[in-house]
Amino acid sequence: MTTSAVPAPRGPVTRKDVARFAGVSTAVVSYVVNGGPKKVAPATEAKVQEAIRRLGYRPNAAARALKLGSSETLGLIIPDNTNPFFSLFAHAVEEAAGDLGYALVLSNSDGNLATERRNIRNLAARQVDGVLLASVLFEPDLEALEMADIPSVLLNQERDAPGFNSIGVDLAAGAKMAVEHLIGHGHTNIGLAMGTNVSGSTDGREVGWREALRDAGLPEGPIIYSEFTRPGGYLAGQRLLASVNRPTAIFASSDMQGIGLLRAFHEAGVAVPGQIAVASFDGSVESEYSWPPLTTVEQPVVSMAEAAVGALVGAGRGGEPRHRIFPTTLHVRQSCGCP
Repeated sequence: MTTSAVPAPRGPVTRKDVARFAGVSTAVVSYVVNGGPKKVAPATEAKVQEAIRRLGYRPNAAARALKLGSSETLGLIIPDNTNPFFSLFAHAVEEAAGDLGYALVLSNSDGNLATERRNIRNLAARQVDGVLLASVLFEPDLEALEMADIPSVLLNQERDAPGFNSIGVDLAAGAKMAVEHLIGHGHTNIGLAMGTNVSGSTDGREVGWREALRDAGLPEGPIIYSEFTRPGGYLAGQRLLASVNRPTAIFASSDMQGIGLLRAFHEAGVAVPGQIAVASFDGSVESEYSWPPLTTVEQPVVSMAEAAVGALVGAGRGGEPRHRIFPTTLHVRQSCGCP
């Protein structure tokens, strides 16, 4: 019997309907849909795929999750997916999860602790297989995940958070590298545009800025605290230009702040890098296409994303909590004064 001789079902299409249409068993349909565990001959797989296409069959994800005891879904909570760095990170996480057969649910905390906690509860209620969290806190409240026995990995963690799997870079070392580069251009008055956080602890980028100046025997330039955003950098730029101790170079704790600085300086008629040099942190794509292009400290988002996903559902899952630090790279462009 050919597939064309089998009438199409009138109600919702089931796996049995696909099997009948293709002239195979439901087990074979299952192997094709799930990619195993048994291999299917290419000709038979083609028949099943044609039946799926003709009937418009859509696997029931809820039923599959119930059978497997897994939703094959990961949750990702980031502060702001409109920030190019976090957008890049989210894309890398989605690709790493997809390579292991997992879908991704993305949510934003907007840098707000209450929103972050609500997102955590929502993901726990949906029984995702794991959660990746770029928290506003160093040690976030993950009680909802722990009660549901859902593993988690903390992102953007510069130091070990006891009891948690965590991923991050050495913020202090990266910042120090950028500031030392500015010092190498002959700058002796280097300011800092530092993002604000709710953790109450000193950010490693501020630590690295101080260390570089101290090691060079230089005084600390002015510090402006503002949001990790373009408007935050714009405000910092205006305030730095108005400072009595106006610096000749600025280190910004994020590329978004760096781009805000560039606009503030442009509007004020201050040439970059001729009158004031700029370096920033993150390594987002946008930093390469600003004008002038930003010298920036790049975080290896692809390697970090793969390690984070692997700790949840890859070869590294189920082990003792581990903190992994990745190296940063300084991308030298024109904003610092290099040709």
